[in-house]
Amino acid sequence: MHIHILGICGTFMGGLAQLARAAGHRVTGCDSSVYPPMSTQLEAAQIELVEGYAAAQIAFEPDCYLVGNAISRGNALLEEILNRGLPYLSGPQWLAEHVLKGRWVLAVAGTHGKTTTAAMLAWILEHAGLSPGFLIGGVPRNFSVSARLSGDDSNSPFFVIEADEYDSAFCDKRSKFIHYSPRTAILNNLEFDHADIFSDLAAIETQFHHLVRTLPSNGLLLSNAAEGSLERVLARGCWTPVERFNDPQGWHADGDDATGSLQLWQGEQALGSVQWGLSGAHNRLNALAALLAARHVGVPFAQGLAALATFENVKRRMELRGRVRGVEVYDDFAHHPTAIATTLGGLRRKVGGARILAVLEPRSNTMKLGVMKALLPASLTDADRVFCYAANLGWDAAEVLAPLGEKAIVEDDLAQLVAQIAGAARAGDQVLVMSNGGFGGIHDKLLAALDA
Repeated sequence: MHIHILGICGTFMGGLAQLARAAGHRVTGCDSSVYPPMSTQLEAAQIELVEGYAAAQIAFEPDCYLVGNAISRGNALLEEILNRGLPYLSGPQWLAEHVLKGRWVLAVAGTHGKTTTAAMLAWILEHAGLSPGFLIGGVPRNFSVSARLSGDDSNSPFFVIEADEYDSAFCDKRSKFIHYSPRTAILNNLEFDHADIFSDLAAIETQFHHLVRTLPSNGLLLSNAAEGSLERVLARGCWTPVERFNDPQGWHADGDDATGSLQLWQGEQALGSVQWGLSGAHNRLNALAALLAARHVGVPFAQGLAALATFENVKRRMELRGRVRGVEVYDDFAHHPTAIATTLGGLRRKVGGARILAVLEPRSNTMKLGVMKALLPASLTDADRVFCYAANLGWDAAEVLAPLGEKAIVEDDLAQLVAQIAGAARAGDQVLVMSNGGFGGIHDKLLAALDA
């Protein structure tokens, strides 16, 4: 089969392209504003890319077009496909029909932590010799790719997927995860996000309820006991066994960021511990959920903990991009106020009294709309200095961050922002760059400025 993918460089569609290529299909695709790591992954997979969405691409004559959810009506190629009555599907539907059917799907859902938890789970299963397939919204360093059918041509029945609540396509406004039919599912947390497609938290809870309705009675649902939103979802109906984690009386985890320890507990019973490379209570919860999901497919806790000792995290999750003149520059995907606060809090516990310079690009659709702008000052409390890139915002970032006083600097010009950060940084500082996009290559620019 020849498939042509519209929006191929998106995290999900790019992973889908690699799965289709590995399955023996011919894959081509188009996109705009391409940047690594997805562009380099597609090149390595020998997938032909076309810049833009010209209607002339119908000359490829594929068997089917896969339409990413970033593609809207009015797109020249999409309009040509519709006018000619050519076959098309959403990415999630194609994935369900051609990859997931007949497999034991382990799905990780939630507002925060999906990528990291899915990467942990895939690595635990890999370490246990189960050779899972996976599709993850980032690049796990233990694998160096964001998607694969299975390991070592093993035809493993297990497939780990990051289960996103964002919509499937222009023609299917259900959440992507509705298509996946998981047997094991993790519900990490649930907050309001994606203000461009959801009116409020209740609307997102409805989509999670729809996911719960698809789970089999012989499956397992793992839910964060501390999340009232998830309890409301389960109260609407659940036909699958539920195990709750993050419960002091049940499954919980703790540890010490300074020493890099992680301990697993069931009530007052200690079940095991490990030294690992991650920090923050949020990552300990991610690990706990992954360990419980792996246990459902037969991986003992001891084996799962051993895997986490060698877990290398995901690119763009507290990724150290460089160290220049005693200044460390990190890259992180945080863009929701809760994720920003959690990431900063974890770094603060790790580095103690060292100065943290937070560099923020409010780039997500939710942040651009200003829906959560009032939460930003409090989310940045753990930073000693704050630098905000405010280009293309529909609200006044300087006004929003005014409660932070002189420690906050707002710039519309990227070069000026880099100069401000480099001028403020000194040996021993931790520079934490947070964005869900490429941020104009700020990491390399900043490292170069520090070196100069």
